[in-house]
Amino acid sequence: MDIVNILAEDLKIEASKIENVIELLDEGSTVAFIARYRKEKTGNLTDVEVREIEKNLNKLRNIEKRQEEIISALENSGNLTDELKAKILETNSLTLLEDIYNPYKKKRKTRADMAKELGLEPLFAYLFSKAKDEDDAINFAKEFVNEDIESPELAIEKALDIMAEDINNNLDARNIVRRDGFMRARILVSNKEDEKNLYEPYHDFNKKIKDLKAYQTLAINRGEKEGALSVKLEFSDEYNKKLISNLYQTDNSYQKELLDICINDAYKRLILPSISTEMRNNITEIAEDESIKVFSKNLKPYLLQRPIKSKVVMGLDPGYRTGCKVAVVDSNGKYLDQAVIYPVIPHKKEKEALEILTNLIKKHGVNLIALGNATASRETEIFVNKLIESLDEKISYAIVNEAGASVYSASSLGEEEFPDLDVTIRGAISMARRLQDPMAELVKIEPKHIGIGQYQHDLNEKKLDNELSKVVEDSVNEVGVSINNASYKLLSYVSGLNLTLAKRIEEDFKEGKLIYRKDLKKVKGLGDKTYKLAAGFLRFPDSPEILDNTSVHPESYKIAKEIINYDLDDINLEEISEKLEVGLPTLKDIIDELKKPGRDPRDDNPEVLTKSEIMTIDDLKIGDKISGKVRNITDFGAFVDIGVGIDGLIHISNMSDKFIKNPNEVLTNSDIVEVKVIEIDKEKERIGLSLRD
Repeated sequence: MDIVNILAEDLKIEASKIENVIELLDEGSTVAFIARYRKEKTGNLTDVEVREIEKNLNKLRNIEKRQEEIISALENSGNLTDELKAKILETNSLTLLEDIYNPYKKKRKTRADMAKELGLEPLFAYLFSKAKDEDDAINFAKEFVNEDIESPELAIEKALDIMAEDINNNLDARNIVRRDGFMRARILVSNKEDEKNLYEPYHDFNKKIKDLKAYQTLAINRGEKEGALSVKLEFSDEYNKKLISNLYQTDNSYQKELLDICINDAYKRLILPSISTEMRNNITEIAEDESIKVFSKNLKPYLLQRPIKSKVVMGLDPGYRTGCKVAVVDSNGKYLDQAVIYPVIPHKKEKEALEILTNLIKKHGVNLIALGNATASRETEIFVNKLIESLDEKISYAIVNEAGASVYSASSLGEEEFPDLDVTIRGAISMARRLQDPMAELVKIEPKHIGIGQYQHDLNEKKLDNELSKVVEDSVNEVGVSINNASYKLLSYVSGLNLTLAKRIEEDFKEGKLIYRKDLKKVKGLGDKTYKLAAGFLRFPDSPEILDNTSVHPESYKIAKEIINYDLDDINLEEISEKLEVGLPTLKDIIDELKKPGRDPRDDNPEVLTKSEIMTIDDLKIGDKISGKVRNITDFGAFVDIGVGIDGLIHISNMSDKFIKNPNEVLTNSDIVEVKVIEIDKEKERIGLSLRD
């Protein structure tokens, strides 16, 4: 298999670039390292493009592996021919490979196998080559009557099972039905036992399979699994059988009659059930891949939200009966203090709560309040507004998505970080830190728990975890990690590192063993290869070597020091590139870093929306224009936090004056947008928003 050229054609990337990426991957280089520090070799491919090459390379290598396994199995069973081997090697689809191998597989005994054991192959051959008519066939079939076969008619019936299986094993016949599945077949869904009407949109659902949206497939699958929906696929049966019949030529009317019987049997009993299952699996896989893609697109900007720096933050984790948990962290996220207050029902100790928080704010110089958005959030927000009004110096607050905070609080990592604190206080600390540095805090939680994406509980868990961990890895390496306040969990996503090395780095730094970037080589188990992959992504702000706090790789320090005294705004790149024997992409990256050492790329992203007064749905009017933050993007639209305690929905039809197929054409998760209110349903707590002019 010519993997390089297949990838070049599929991905529309030059073969030489793909060849170099494969070489680097096979050497053990990470995607982040290749995209950032090997631009000359890759022709400046992005991390997304390198990741796509890696993903498709693995798929093709799995196909190659399966080709080898099938060839070996056929060779051992004595069924391998040159023609069959060539057919296997030219097939780049796992589905078609299995179709080719299917007739030779060891499987449970079929009706055709039983017919062959009864010695009916000569009869089968006669029926489809020499039989003139029914009388001729019955006369010949008399020779096969015995204690197992009571009559010539039964002998013919059983012999036809051999032909039915041959039709089922015919790749062209299967591809006729398969093609119909992709082009014309429909999915029919009806209500089975959906008493609560949870799946009402699918009670009488009829759509072409090829037009199904990912969320529809996953909803139908879930409804069927719960016994609420009945699902079947409808193919162009008569048309398909006619096309299959055309594959077999005969002028004999009797043989044509037998052939039609076999085609009907093979189609209904063998081909249709098999292709139907294949189609359901296929549309589910497509839906899963699409939903994971949506999840990934939501996750990256969510992780890359702009951090709030140099602020002392108070985190509030609201609650009713158990009270609101309070934690204060300093500007570096270090835990300072805690409290529990009871400002809302059933306790209503508002005065006492005001006094406690006022004292904490004055004691620690709190600049900002991070308020969780879960249970009792709205009532606590009203209380926070009263608190802000009572203070001499005004401070603001921001609503923080609480999703996954409880998972972190009860996790082994949460216990390691704060062994002496109650799990509920850990949650309040997480609220505060999510505002200060969203990425550093969110990496402590499995991405599937952080409240974005669609139908994540219906997806293949292993595939979802694998894809999302790559998004986290790419995000972390895009930003880089400051050694000063990094948890080992954050460090573990750095190019080349794992949890074990990350823990050792964290411990060595706390013990003062890591001052310079080059000190990483002293970490037990961190060799030259790992150092090369990881060093450029780790920042050492307190290092005497200024380059240690940039993304300039140690292998380029000599070049950086050569050009540091140039006027970086007026430099002849081609001349310097040639003089220092360095590629232009690398030279440009070095200059960018020298201009802004220690720059955080997230600082270019929208600021966090903070508030100083509360709004509710009652404050809204149709036609109002209001700023909000995109919280989640799905196939059908985007949910936006407009600060009233209920996320509004921008349906895809209200996203643009032009037709768009996907919300991601217009929006990115965590965008700050100005929207117009077009619908308010207080009873159902629904708010419709629009971006259209």
